[in-house]
Amino acid sequence: MRIVVGADHAGFILKQEIARDLRAQGHDVIDVGTDSTDPVDYPDFALAVANAVIDEQAERGVLICGSGVGASVAANKVRGIRAGICHDTYSAHQGVEHDNMLAHELVRAFIGATFNGEPRHVRRLAKITALEDEW
Repeated sequence: MRIVVGADHAGFILKQEIARDLRAQGHDVIDVGTDSTDPVDYPDFALAVANAVIDEQAERGVLICGSGVGASVAANKVRGIRAGICHDTYSAHQGVEHDNMLAHELVRAFIGATFNGEPRHVRRLAKITALEDEW
């Protein structure tokens, strides 16, 4: 699978690890930056990841910032993007404290999932698209 990864300065190191792990799993990874821990603006990288998905350069996108909130909000401003924050407090501390695998496991689960197309989900997504069209 072709996957785009991007991060702000707070997510740079984790992005590097995630990209390395995805490549080791055989995925084609497009890295849209940032390329260091020097301060940058997360909306720029949210847009780069979102555009790669919208333009079908990648099938999935992984976006990392300090909290995940700002990048998720920014990515969701791009029509057609459905970005979510993938973590919870128990898994976050347990995964990091015990085996440092949380982020890698979350990305693997995300990459392995497929949309099931159930009518209720299609209906709900149509409502979200209608909201975008109104605004």
